[in-house]
Amino acid sequence: MSDIRFRALDSSKSIQIGNNEEEGKKISDIFANNVFNLPAMNEYLAEGTYFAMVSAIKHNSKIDFQIAENVAKGLKKWAMDKGATHFTHWFQPLTGLTAEKHDAFFKPSLDITVQGMENLSAAELVQREPDASSFPNGGLRSTYEARGYTIWDPSSPAFILETENGKTLYIPAVYISYTGESLDYKTPLLKSNELLNKAATDVCHFFDDKVHNVITTLGWEQEYFLIDEKLYYARPDLQITGRTLFGGKPAKGQQLDDHYFGTIPERVQAYMQDFERESLKLGIPVLTRHNEVAPGQYECAPMFEELNVAVDHNLLVMDVMSRTAKKHGLKILFHEKPFAGVNGSGKHNNWSMATDRGKNLLTPGDMPSNNLQFITFIVNVIKAMNDNGDLLRASIASQANEHRLGANEAPPAVISVFTGTMIADVLEGFKTKGLIKNGKKIEDTIDLNIPKIPEVNLDSTDRNRTSPFPFTGNKFEFRACGSSANCSGPMTVLNTIVAHQLIEFKKEVDALTKKGEDKEKAIVKIIQKYIVESERIIFNGDGYSKEWEKEAAKRGLKNIKSTPEALLAFTTPEAIKLFSSNKIFTERELHARYEVLLEEYIKKMDIEMLVIEEMIHTHILPSAYIFQNKLIENHGGLSKMGLNKAADKVKEEVEIIFNHMDELKINLKSMMDLRDKVFAKKDQESIASSISEKIKPYFEKLRHNADQLEKLIDDSAWKLPKYRELLFIR
Repeated sequence: MSDIRFRALDSSKSIQIGNNEEEGKKISDIFANNVFNLPAMNEYLAEGTYFAMVSAIKHNSKIDFQIAENVAKGLKKWAMDKGATHFTHWFQPLTGLTAEKHDAFFKPSLDITVQGMENLSAAELVQREPDASSFPNGGLRSTYEARGYTIWDPSSPAFILETENGKTLYIPAVYISYTGESLDYKTPLLKSNELLNKAATDVCHFFDDKVHNVITTLGWEQEYFLIDEKLYYARPDLQITGRTLFGGKPAKGQQLDDHYFGTIPERVQAYMQDFERESLKLGIPVLTRHNEVAPGQYECAPMFEELNVAVDHNLLVMDVMSRTAKKHGLKILFHEKPFAGVNGSGKHNNWSMATDRGKNLLTPGDMPSNNLQFITFIVNVIKAMNDNGDLLRASIASQANEHRLGANEAPPAVISVFTGTMIADVLEGFKTKGLIKNGKKIEDTIDLNIPKIPEVNLDSTDRNRTSPFPFTGNKFEFRACGSSANCSGPMTVLNTIVAHQLIEFKKEVDALTKKGEDKEKAIVKIIQKYIVESERIIFNGDGYSKEWEKEAAKRGLKNIKSTPEALLAFTTPEAIKLFSSNKIFTERELHARYEVLLEEYIKKMDIEMLVIEEMIHTHILPSAYIFQNKLIENHGGLSKMGLNKAADKVKEEVEIIFNHMDELKINLKSMMDLRDKVFAKKDQESIASSISEKIKPYFEKLRHNADQLEKLIDDSAWKLPKYRELLFIR
């Protein structure tokens, strides 16, 4: 019997659900209590400093050193009044996670007769210096070139993070090299926000010259799994890779669809309420919770926010969720595919644009066929997708997400756009007729003809969970992003390609109007041309079907299934020109990111190979030997008793187990020998492609034999917690 597994199973039954001292408080009583937002600034900053910060946040004006000094004093007082003793710049290096280095407010005095005191200077607020060569940088910094800077981002509010060991002030920051190159995800995101702001504002002036700014909005939906913490620590694969490399499919998975939106288990709900309270205090508007499709899978979602703040909040809430899970004896899994045979996890990015006059640019209105501004923006987004789908595919490419995309549970690796029938009809009519002044209004209702049940309005489009980029009424939902990913990467690409397309659109309109064309006619003519050029990217059917893969190929749409192949999109001359001309990445920065992502893929695949090797030798084969020896003893006993027919049956079982063990050993040796040959190569591209094409197929071969052994071996001899335990004990 495996003591670790069964001790974990026994202890998981005795978890107590505790109460939180803040339970029962209204959300409005705790929301943003730990955030240095505008109300807090108004209280702790002088009037001039406060309005300078408002101007910086709302109108992108620069903050001078004296204002920064005043902000630092007010911020320090606010944080210390809240009980904080330390501060940190909080940034997003190319690890995909966040990073921090804590410093105390307290500064001892060099004069021994004077007591030290707490302080936060403008210099400390604005700039810190972590080691730039110790984070992934794609060759931008050598080991001996270590200097890097984190620089305060005033557009995302500082906050206090509470842990059992104290309170710390977190200051969101960008991260750059000594020579000014971006080493993080936030810097290019901010640049792309500004690029799209200007491009969209310029196009808005065709319709409303009073628009001064366009902000990009994001509402993310975070999927995740929860498992018992003690069972987690009995699985080396979950600890090291975040997913189960072995595990037989349980008799009951998600086939009954009974988990989705079902009753939330009591222990899980206690956890949800706990992390939601902490998130709300940090100003994260997490307002939705529910069971997801797979057993043990859940989702949370906030209201939409300005894109940069929303990304920060997603990274922060993931950290809060992980910390809170420990208090409840749970472990949270953000891996895109932690369990085979059930749905994986995504992070749906609901993206839109809104003007400073409060108008969502992707809202169709009551009569979309006559709404030229809406048609202009939605068609430009579709055109950007058509022309740059490979870049958006690359933006969500990762070793983990590779397991999920196209697995009949997530959007396929083919990038397409779902518009819905109503919008498709609008675009089809516009293509040939232009604006339709007396077109159909969106005023359909659903009447169930049941007394007391009210009528409801029919949305302008349905939802399509099989599409990677569906239009959902007043936004696009980028569903292909993985659950563990930093939203900044795909959102930077999306912002950039849409902004570039809007810039090109304005150039074309301006060129026609300079020739004397009426502005509205010029816009209609160009949009009609775009619809024709982009029709191939629109697909309103089942993205899971094999028929769509064939149809997509006919349309010239790529079906890029491997991460190394997908990442190549960042290295093309077209991509380099797009990002460099718009000042999002230099060619050197773009190539560095490609190198970082490729290296991450290689290292994660190698880690999985090594874990597979360890688990086969230390967990799976030993269990098989134990049970095989029991069968051999049983065979001998039956033979001595003269029960030869029964002994032959046992012998057959021994042979089946032996064959699976033998295949495991042969395939493992072949894989590890091939690994040595592959890693002898010098260039990263060859290593990555060889791993993807030649080594990765061994993973499934090894899993097949191991999972068959799990089904055959006495449960008391099996060392690893099984799927039925991992997915259903909570």
